[in-house]
Amino acid sequence: MPDDGKVTLNRRTIFSALAIGGVGALGVGGFLATENRIGPHRLTARAIIDRFQNTAGVFPGFRRNHAKGLAIEGYFESNGTGTELSRASVFEPGRYPVRGRFSLSGGNPHVADDSSVVRGLALRIDLPNSEQWRLATINLPVFLDPTPQDFYDRMLAFAADPATGKPDADRKSHYLATHPRTAAAMAITKTEPVAPTFASSTFRGLNAFEFTDTTGRTIPVRWTLIPETTATPAPGRGPDYLFDQLKMDIRAAPCRWALTIVVGVPGTDRTDDATVAWPDSRRTVTVGTLVLTGIATATADSVRETNFDPLVLPDGIAPSDDPLLAARSAAYAESFRRRSGEGDGRGAIEAGGAA
Repeated sequence: MPDDGKVTLNRRTIFSALAIGGVGALGVGGFLATENRIGPHRLTARAIIDRFQNTAGVFPGFRRNHAKGLAIEGYFESNGTGTELSRASVFEPGRYPVRGRFSLSGGNPHVADDSSVVRGLALRIDLPNSEQWRLATINLPVFLDPTPQDFYDRMLAFAADPATGKPDADRKSHYLATHPRTAAAMAITKTEPVAPTFASSTFRGLNAFEFTDTTGRTIPVRWTLIPETTATPAPGRGPDYLFDQLKMDIRAAPCRWALTIVVGVPGTDRTDDATVAWPDSRRTVTVGTLVLTGIATATADSVRETNFDPLVLPDGIAPSDDPLLAARSAAYAESFRRRSGEGDGRGAIEAGGAA
């Protein structure tokens, strides 16, 4: 998927300008996908976002997925170790400002918190020379779908029946029987205990990417944010208990995660299928620490206008051949396009903190 030489720089420049302005897409290709001109079986970003809306309803001004959330700020402290793996400026020793957002999956920003719902942590790391690194991570060990079409189909198969409020059991069973990779991925997710709080959750960027060092050597990687914060959940469970706890944790002391890079073996580890876990024996390198220090309305206002497109990358980091990456980029852009004309999406958690 990545290009090299002058072509990479030109596409990166065009893409970054679009994405930072809130219209992220995988260059021209991602934009065309939103217009129903490319993509397997004519699957488009518009169709994906329509499916989110059909499943959860429409809440004007909010993201179509991970609608309920809380904006945060802090910094990434790079220890310099990552320069061995990539020439990206983020790995040079130093401290880089971070703005981001914790969230729960789903399109309803007013739904009650549920520990079984997938948690997200999206980050925007601001770097020298106007570069950014945007990360979209979740608290699962693997993704549940190998392709955009599978993701789209699963949303329908697992959608709640209006009559019961629950997915149809026969429809789910049939889907899993005919999609063994999703069934296997779900089995893997059940083996990992769910952390009691956001601050004690492990977050992963499940798609593979490529790092390129100063010599031009390229390696496949994935990354994980490993919590250094002890879980101390308060008693009581109101409708926003996970976010209430998060506010208390961050206000009590900075919350910290070690950013660990998992180095894949070229030609051996799958880079095109996020349902497949890489072996535990793979080399890992801790490249720095994410430190989240506060919650602020000004940060929320900025984050509301941020499209956490995982393909906004600094030089030295590039997408792999995972087909989900282009689909996510285009779908995030379509979600932004819709919500940006609907209002500010305030009020799900606190003024300025939801969108």
